[in-house]
Amino acid sequence: MSSGLKQDISIGKNLQHLRKQAGLTQEQVSAKLEVMGLPMTSEIYAKIEQGRYSIKISVLLALKDIYHINSFDVFFDGLSLQNDCN
Repeated sequence: MSSGLKQDISIGKNLQHLRKQAGLTQEQVSAKLEVMGLPMTSEIYAKIEQGRYSIKISVLLALKDIYHINSFDVFFDGLSLQNDCN
């Protein structure tokens, strides 16, 4: 059994928007993460964007650099507890 953190609200749509805004494919993002020493396949990254796979904090830190954003707030833009939690 995994004891890792599990997402209860997906940031996948925001990640997909940032990736497309950067002009990158899922394959390119996963390759950049690999170069940064973070194991990632395009299939896993696709699942992250679909909200079917929890994202690691280290990956989130790397994506901030890859997408050239200044604040983590953009990852969580438009999300709220009232709309997404049971």
